[in-house]
Amino acid sequence: MVVFGLAGWSGSGKTTLLVELVGRISALGYTVSTVKHAHHAFDVDTPGKDSHRHRLAGAQEVMVSSGNRWALMHELRGAPEPALADLVAHMTPVDLLLVEGFKNHAHDKLEIWRAANGQPLRAPEDPDIVAVASDTPDAVAPQVGVPVLDLNDIDTLVAFIVGHCRLAATRRASA
Repeated sequence: MVVFGLAGWSGSGKTTLLVELVGRISALGYTVSTVKHAHHAFDVDTPGKDSHRHRLAGAQEVMVSSGNRWALMHELRGAPEPALADLVAHMTPVDLLLVEGFKNHAHDKLEIWRAANGQPLRAPEDPDIVAVASDTPDAVAPQVGVPVLDLNDIDTLVAFIVGHCRLAATRRASA
């Protein structure tokens, strides 16, 4: 399973781009899953619902299943946050696992950078960033030693990711 990440400062458009990429890459016939890092407490079940009550009662894991989907929630209960590799091990294998966030983990990443955020580029300091997608690519290109792509050119971004991750070779080998 190929793991490829999107990293960038808050407000850079990572989620918007990720959603677009999932749709476009899936439409090419590849199976795609995602992992998103959250910097805050979050909840995926609704207070008052049975799964929420099970979790609050102290269950380490709560699985909810129906004819349409299943979801597994695991409570850390004070344990350290798992590494990305440990989380990936729980995922069903797919052609491409897109990771949003986890900017400090070692995996190939596309940095999403917008000048309006006023934040520094990570690419010059992060060897795992293999390209930058920016709304001002001409201004960014002289600052980094990796390809700089237009953030608004989704077709080029998809082509870059498919090529970089060697998905076409993987598809041919498994066909």
